[in-house]
Amino acid sequence: MADAPTTTANDPLLPDVARLEEWLATNVDGFRGPLRIARLTGGQSNPTFRLSTPSQDYVLRRKPPGPLLPRAHAIEREFMAMRALAPTGVPVPRTYALYPGEDLVGSAFFIMEFVGGRSIQQPADPSLSPAERSRLFTSMNETIATLHNVDPAAIGLENFGPPADYLLRTADRWSKHYKQSETGAIPAMDRLIEWLPKHLPPPGEKRLLHGDFRLDNLIVHPTEPRVAAVIDWELSTVGDPLADFTYHCMMWRFRADLFRGVAGLDLGALGIPSEDEYVAAYAARRRLRTIPHRHYYMAINMFRFAAILQGVYRRSLQGNAVGAEAQGMGDKVAPIAELAWEEAQRAEAGAAR
Repeated sequence: MADAPTTTANDPLLPDVARLEEWLATNVDGFRGPLRIARLTGGQSNPTFRLSTPSQDYVLRRKPPGPLLPRAHAIEREFMAMRALAPTGVPVPRTYALYPGEDLVGSAFFIMEFVGGRSIQQPADPSLSPAERSRLFTSMNETIATLHNVDPAAIGLENFGPPADYLLRTADRWSKHYKQSETGAIPAMDRLIEWLPKHLPPPGEKRLLHGDFRLDNLIVHPTEPRVAAVIDWELSTVGDPLADFTYHCMMWRFRADLFRGVAGLDLGALGIPSEDEYVAAYAARRRLRTIPHRHYYMAINMFRFAAILQGVYRRSLQGNAVGAEAQGMGDKVAPIAELAWEEAQRAEAGAAR
């Protein structure tokens, strides 16, 4: 992983080294201590630790402490998705073992491979040249297209998601999550909660979805501008791949100061393709003629993302958020909700023609 370790002294989430080392020796093939543990920075959801030994490094990913929203922080799904994808060509870390109980480190956790590389938070990161950005965007496009070309039944994940239509269950699930974490009235969110289930496009094909495919959820190769590993699979499910891809495309609608976007930047000078160019490349790799209902997909994805950020902010108020930026997420919910409502209005206007 690319995140840097932080000091773990007095860290309440730090696992007991002796007990964990004993369990690893029994359950992880090839493990040999002694073990050192350091917290990894980054991420807003599940506490993550680098486990270092003289011969190999691993990653421990666990649920956070305290009260959690139903079905949130689904590390079991992360483990299942990565394990199933290992032979497919989708770059994922190797998984070793899952511990579903809470008695060993305080919550369920799993162990996976430590993938060395870079964590790039902003698409316009100045450490990359325009040519490197262009190659990295090509690699991202190839990676998500490869994922969506995988048949879930071929890797044993045909029942990984509920049978209900993906968009309908997305609108329902994230409406409930938003209301459970609501800290103040946001009119655009309330309008979207009412509008989204009433304007569903026809159901799409079913593929394995990452659920949060963004640049900052990728490990970039240490020296090459390509995806070395896709991480943070807790929102993975089976559903409509166009929704997953359109979520990835939100970066073209967000400014960098809103959330790691490229809106308003000189994309050509940066080596970043336009949204239409990127969509066309994905469609070609998926052998699709077009990406229909893009305004609806964008609206529901922005709504979902706003609900995710609201949950992060609510956890920060409760004292069990993981990332250092958690408290600032609350300020982003309303602007993103407004953008989502604008997309909803465009979708409705297009349908009325």
